[in-house]
Amino acid sequence: MQSEYSSLFDLALEACEHSYAPYSKFRVGAALLCEDGSVITGVNVENRSYGLTICAERNAIAAAITAGKKKFKALVIATPDADYPVSPCGACRQVISEFMPPSAPVVFGNSQNSYMTSSVGELLPHDALHELAGELGE
Repeated sequence: MQSEYSSLFDLALEACEHSYAPYSKFRVGAALLCEDGSVITGVNVENRSYGLTICAERNAIAAAITAGKKKFKALVIATPDADYPVSPCGACRQVISEFMPPSAPVVFGNSQNSYMTSSVGELLPHDALHELAGELGE
């Protein structure tokens, strides 16, 4: 893994230890690099009503917003219980695109040796939000 994301992956992996995944046994941790250099982590929190489960990515973003941070540089996601790198779900992709520019890197993997690097724009192509924001001058 690229050295700049290696420490973020370690933080995401460490966060997995706090995951609440009694049903799927599929832990997920996320490390969100904020524009100011701070890192906010999140974990998946399952519920027996699966639709109420909160993904690690959205949990990290919500925690960052709660801490007053709204600009992010990169997101790293660890899925140590998977056999391969697992990308963010559709709901997470939508939330990620709300707060990160299309060029922002998103790294996801099950280990330091098995990961993929993408961008927000590659994960959610043809995202009208950024086009709309440009038209509104935001």
